[in-house]
Amino acid sequence: MMKFRLLALASALLLAMAAPQAQTLGLRVILVGDSTMAPRSGYGNALCERLPLLACLNLARGGRSSKSYRAEGLWNSVSTLLKEGGQKDLVLIQFGHNDQPGKPGRSTDLATEFPVNLAAYVDEVRAAGATPMLLTPLTRRSFKNGQLHNDLLAWADATRKVAADKGVPLLDLNALSAATVQAMGEDEADTLALAPKPASAPAAGDPATTEPQGQPRNLFDRTHVGPKGAALFAAIVLKELLRLRPELLPAVGNR
Repeated sequence: MMKFRLLALASALLLAMAAPQAQTLGLRVILVGDSTMAPRSGYGNALCERLPLLACLNLARGGRSSKSYRAEGLWNSVSTLLKEGGQKDLVLIQFGHNDQPGKPGRSTDLATEFPVNLAAYVDEVRAAGATPMLLTPLTRRSFKNGQLHNDLLAWADATRKVAADKGVPLLDLNALSAATVQAMGEDEADTLALAPKPASAPAAGDPATTEPQGQPRNLFDRTHVGPKGAALFAAIVLKELLRLRPELLPAVGNR
């Protein structure tokens, strides 16, 4: 009985020590993006789990683009949060997958719409007194002749340009994830998917069909990630996030 009381007391002391640290940080991270960041199909929740002493809200949603995220009112929820006050907000913004052609109601023009949409998010976050950070889109994991086919490179380049033009921090997830997946090779990269690879795996598919609106189908594909993929890419994002924002180091606790 005494042992259990001591353990309970130790746990209470640890919580008491952690709580002031979390309050001192006074910083909240808000994730905005598509299914590669969203709960159940992306790395966002795994990233939040790696920031245990920080308020971290994953508001990314499957199938959304830089256009439809706003058109469906999802951005309104973010704007409302930014007006709350009482803490500093860091907003991580990642789009590209559903801005590609062939996705009715979601596709955007790469030259005239996509960068304008990203710039508007940046401006509105700043106007609310918060800090924006742009992320280039997570790579798909399709290979051709042993080489990763990075069909999101143009959207990554556009994101990089907006970040440079706006003087906003850039987390180049496309480059980091593409290098990681290429080094893994196709067979190992396939183990990052939501579901196990079937005996007859699909070839590199049309991006217009790989990410349906809403929740992804529980099928093998090379866009979404299961627990293994989420952990891998969350670790990559966290490492780069801490490099860009070293003041977040206390938020990882003793991990």
